[in-house]
Amino acid sequence: MSANHGNTPAAWTAVVVGLVGFIVGGVGLMLNPVSMLVFWIGVAITVTAGVLFVVMDKMGLGTVAH
Repeated sequence: MSANHGNTPAAWTAVVVGLVGFIVGGVGLMLNPVSMLVFWIGVAITVTAGVLFVVMDKMGLGTVAH
């Protein structure tokens, strides 16, 4: 197992952005009538979280210096 257990700026940023994406998508599904546009915006935000993690990891923010 990794020594940092995901406690890196890249990981936390991806988690926060992914959480925002899930919230936006969930709100889109709870609207009356259901707003598929808001749902798909939430999906796009969530996918962006994964891309953001990879970019930040390549920048060196995915590791913790000991």
